[in-house]
Amino acid sequence: MITLRDITLRRGVKVVLQGASLVLQPGEKVGLIGRNGAGKSSLFALLTGRLAADRGDVEIPPRWRIGEVAQDMPETDQGATEFVLDGDIPLVAAKRALAEAEAAEDGEAIAHAHLALDEAGAFDARARAQSLLLGLGFKAAQLDAPVDSFSGGWRMRLQLARALMCPAELLLLDEPTNHLDLDALVWLEAWLKRFEGLLVVISHDREFLDAVTRVTVHLDELVLTRYGGNYTAFEEQRAERLQLAAAAYTKQQERIAHLQRFIDRFKAKATKAKQAQSRVKALARMEKLAPVLTSSDFEFEFREPQSLPNPMLSFDALDCGYRTAPTAGASADLPPEGAAPIVKGFSRSVLAGQRIGILGANGQGKSTLVKTIARALPPLGGRVTEGKGLVIGYFAQQELDVLSLDDGPLMHLVRLARDVGPAAREQELRDFLGRFRFTGDMVTQAVGSLSGGEKARLVLAMLVWQRPNLLLLDEPTNHLDLTTREALSIALNEFEGTVMLVSHDRALLREVCDEFWLVASGRVQPFDGDLDDYQRWLLDVSRAAARGQPAPEPPRAAVAEPAPRAAPKTAPPPAPPPTPGAETRESRQQAKQARARQSERTRPLRTELARIDERLARLAAEKAEVETALTAPGGDYAELGRRLAHVGAEVAVLEERWLELQAELEALQSAD
Repeated sequence: MITLRDITLRRGVKVVLQGASLVLQPGEKVGLIGRNGAGKSSLFALLTGRLAADRGDVEIPPRWRIGEVAQDMPETDQGATEFVLDGDIPLVAAKRALAEAEAAEDGEAIAHAHLALDEAGAFDARARAQSLLLGLGFKAAQLDAPVDSFSGGWRMRLQLARALMCPAELLLLDEPTNHLDLDALVWLEAWLKRFEGLLVVISHDREFLDAVTRVTVHLDELVLTRYGGNYTAFEEQRAERLQLAAAAYTKQQERIAHLQRFIDRFKAKATKAKQAQSRVKALARMEKLAPVLTSSDFEFEFREPQSLPNPMLSFDALDCGYRTAPTAGASADLPPEGAAPIVKGFSRSVLAGQRIGILGANGQGKSTLVKTIARALPPLGGRVTEGKGLVIGYFAQQELDVLSLDDGPLMHLVRLARDVGPAAREQELRDFLGRFRFTGDMVTQAVGSLSGGEKARLVLAMLVWQRPNLLLLDEPTNHLDLTTREALSIALNEFEGTVMLVSHDRALLREVCDEFWLVASGRVQPFDGDLDDYQRWLLDVSRAAARGQPAPEPPRAAVAEPAPRAAPKTAPPPAPPPTPGAETRESRQQAKQARARQSERTRPLRTELARIDERLARLAAEKAEVETALTAPGGDYAELGRRLAHVGAEVAVLEERWLELQAELEALQSAD
């Protein structure tokens, strides 16, 4: 196990841990949480030995292997599979030993090296590495592609696969979901649940933490506090702890005030002087409780749009993709020869007030569609008709990379107010930035020195300033902590305009979106279901692919919206025609929302039931093993008998709890 005792840790002049203690057991799944900048990554550096504690003791079993995702971008022409294989440290060591033994013609060493290769699983290592790559979203044709040929996000996936390839007793993952879409995220959750070692993961994705972790460690105010349970359980326990601490502080303040009043009243009276002095001593001996102080919550809101055109947008046979350089003499209005659209023939309207989540695997065209709507890419075909007064607020995945690193937040906003509007005085801009936690000298601090979360807050501030009526958000939460994500969710729910959201944060999608579009196989179509339906469909697609069968069709609405026709350029955008079956769609939408609410309410019960079923299965296997051992001669029958009794007692408790949960679940379902 890992033990930290009275740890003090500094990064430069900043103290990140002081008097912190923690114990982690083998096999635990631990979520490490805390606000941005609290010191979570510094704790990882302490565990890996890259940092030494300024005070205190760190105990890690010396034979433990540690797996960690490297943060540097690899620059190599090595193939993807070989790059991942190099993450298997025992396998690499065995290969090196074999090469050295063969070079020395040492027969005994060659035999030992072959034994080490067998123990390291050399014969199926390549298949395991490629299984990791396929699970993380790589295509079969990319398995041997050079690492240098992949973009930054895909190279980070390669680093993640390399870390998972290592047979580690301790696996440290720092924001592993940042570059994953929902398909890969679901796969990673399943893989981590099967991981047998100690897992410590830093993540701001609450659904990922709820699915994977069973212990939560909160880094706050320089100390580490351990909670049993996942992130949802942590929130409940911490709220109770804060409530009890606040009550204890209030009660002590009342006691202190009572004693002080007695002292003030009677200290001058001879008959009461002895009692007053006794209370002075009691007051001095009393251990003072500190008031409950928590980090202030971050809040912001989108300003009311100046207009709400309806429809916002109309697409008529829209083709989206990337143009290559046109050949000589080619018309600039036509797609160049060989430019194949990624999304084809998309016809639909976007209405005022819609909340649309865009689903689909990486590479299917989600970002391409959003970029085309945001005017960052020209359409390859078809037409986009914009409503009069449309103002688009676009948050791109690469938005943080295009900020001017040498300028401060204030200069960014000054340019935005001057070039885009609305115009404002410098003090107004400073006050506005203060609402996004840019105060004092921070408004002039170079953006390049800000954290990823601070840069993301700056981009959000720039969006809010423009007063958009259509928000296009492409992975806006990648660098946001949980507090800021919750603030974004609240702000989006209160926003009066239209939202189109691409995100792997399922909690944000559930809380914000009323409907979903699926981008797959070159098409965009409504997805008639919630995120649970989408995850089930992904599993069905994976099973079909494993069996060599065609992928199943996604759930689709029974009544599709008629394809809108774009108006001539000289005419204003037409009002949307009445849609047959609108009431049917509305009732279906209400039913879908009711299903989503019921799923949210019953999820903790279903999760606990699944854990109990899993534990009962393990206990059944253990019981069978013990009963078999009891029939064998020469066994420690007393110890086996005690094990059998313990198993029976735990099974009885779990079965009783299972019945209680099942009754609660049925009651909730029947109430709806």
